[in-house]
Amino acid sequence: MMDIRLLAMAAALPLAACTQERPPESTPTPPTEMTCKADAAQSYIGQTATPDLGGAIVKATGARTLRWGPPRSAMTMDYRQDRVNVMYDDAYKITQVTCG
Repeated sequence: MMDIRLLAMAAALPLAACTQERPPESTPTPPTEMTCKADAAQSYIGQTATPDLGGAIVKATGARTLRWGPPRSAMTMDYRQDRVNVMYDDAYKITQVTCG
């Protein structure tokens, strides 16, 4: 017959492994917030929309991402403080620069 103490130790062994102290999890540092400032890009209104100009608008506004708004297109209503929106007309002339 098996000793009851041996049976109890065998049953408790897997549980002991679960109770070990673990080092605290390190929390990753959040990325630096990049907030869009649309006022800095209002001078681009009326210019022709090009990829290079889009890059200049991103740099001027401090945004992280750029979203082009072609004429008559649907856009999501989600707000992102790190995104600049550049709307343009059929002639590729920029009509509006906003954040969100």
